[in-house]
Amino acid sequence: MTVWGRSRTRTDPWDEDDCVAGRGFRRLADLEAALTGYTDEHAAAGVAADLPEIDTWPNQYPGRGYTIEIDCPEFTSVCPKTGLPDFGTLVVVYEPADRCLELKSLKLHLLEYRNLPIFQENVVNRVLDAVVKASEPVWAKVEGRFEARGGISTTIVAEYRR
Repeated sequence: MTVWGRSRTRTDPWDEDDCVAGRGFRRLADLEAALTGYTDEHAAAGVAADLPEIDTWPNQYPGRGYTIEIDCPEFTSVCPKTGLPDFGTLVVVYEPADRCLELKSLKLHLLEYRNLPIFQENVVNRVLDAVVKASEPVWAKVEGRFEARGGISTTIVAEYRR
């Protein structure tokens, strides 16, 4: 039998007699499902982690309608499925109401993600939740631009409006 232009031999890992890759799977699709199967634990990883609060200070110009943009170009976290690092840029943009975010405490908050197993989508939404909880802005947006892994990069945007 020929597979992808080569003949099968008894030592071929895809030989049906040996089962797929020697793992006891009869079909390649079953092996792929086992290797990529995400669990509820993967999905929830990091969502409830205890992170430091973000401090604020009184906005001296409430009602002006100005925006603040904060870039974190060296953001890192960990994929809960593979344990591999995720690198990216987080951008926080918000219109302050009565409180502005204190940058050092935001930096310390974001550093806690460095070794935290959490999906990129959950990172962006957790950061947005923390920004909203701390400053109660008029509106806020968090954008996560994550670097390519396996040839795919990801951008996630979460927004809040009062």
